[in-house]
Amino acid sequence: MPKRCRKAVRSGGALLVALLLFMACLPSGFSGTGQGGGAPAVRPVSDNFDGERFFNPWDEPPPEGQAPRRSRWLWRWLIADDMPEWPAEVAVMPAERPPSRVPTGSLRVTVVGHATFLVQMDGINVLIDPIWSERCSPLSWAGPRRRQAPGLRFEDLPPIDLVLVTHNHYDHMDLPTLKRLAAGGAPRALTPLGNGDLIRGAGIPRVEELDWWESLPLTPEVTVTLVPARHFSSRTLWDRNRALWGGFILSGPAGNLYHAGDTAYGPHFRQIADRLGPIRLAMLPIAPYRPGSPDGKGLAGVSRVHMGPAEAVQAHRDLGAQKSLATHFQVFQLGWDGFDDAVRDLAAALAGISPEDGGFVAPAPGRFFTFERGAYASVFPREAS
Repeated sequence: MPKRCRKAVRSGGALLVALLLFMACLPSGFSGTGQGGGAPAVRPVSDNFDGERFFNPWDEPPPEGQAPRRSRWLWRWLIADDMPEWPAEVAVMPAERPPSRVPTGSLRVTVVGHATFLVQMDGINVLIDPIWSERCSPLSWAGPRRRQAPGLRFEDLPPIDLVLVTHNHYDHMDLPTLKRLAAGGAPRALTPLGNGDLIRGAGIPRVEELDWWESLPLTPEVTVTLVPARHFSSRTLWDRNRALWGGFILSGPAGNLYHAGDTAYGPHFRQIADRLGPIRLAMLPIAPYRPGSPDGKGLAGVSRVHMGPAEAVQAHRDLGAQKSLATHFQVFQLGWDGFDDAVRDLAAALAGISPEDGGFVAPAPGRFFTFERGAYASVFPREAS
């Protein structure tokens, strides 16, 4: 039996896969767990919806009869023995308690980890893709486990005015965390089409769903816009692409902040810059991906649903972002990149970038960044581990 298979069995991974396969044979209305999902009750109207499923307009549909890629990926994850070893746990020094609010014109971003960020701008507090759970999984005892603790204690959160959820994958839409936020008084959430029922079920009283390029005012001065992403959705093996995915732009006196959610590289970055630029701060995923071999001759693993560090740097340049923060690395092991691969390859990809192209950093959980009235300052209260 391969080493990775033995590890998966010991960790409960095989049981998780078996459960998902079992759930796939049940009627589509059955959610199975508190973190389940299914097709929305009302069919949405969108240019990126074919009547049954959402789609990426830049991609050709898979050939008829082709096996779902997600099923093959799960099977490979179970039996492969070449998945790199990650450290069991990396120490994190959590950030100091943030201020209750920041004034109009100011922007403060706290790195919680993975894709979770606390954004404080122009007098409002926004939490993006919050996950404080130990695992990103439909089960509390199996599935990808957190390797770095959240960079901000949940009890140190300021009052949250808005929660943004980019899509329904377990590492971005964590229902236990959403329930904690609802119990703490979070009043409102925004998410792409088809995701609202799950978030309402977590107890957040006001949930609104957006299509790509739709905007909503948050205050007289601050607006949020859902923007395209090249990705997919699913919480079970039967509901792939039944809900939309995307990124968000927050626009106000403090500038335009962009969170990409999960996305592969594509033409949407230039479209976002053209329609909603200039981008003051971008948050771009750099993993999971398949790194090339040390001699540079290996397959780098170009993906239609994720991007690696080199593609993220190109996205940073397409956006013309003043500053970019890397997301989606060193917290949950979701692919075949080693623990340090994404940070190392990001540094290599940035080697030829001129200062005019701005900065792109991979921050440790617990760091925070501030922009004050046109000036940028990065604040590192503690050294990263």
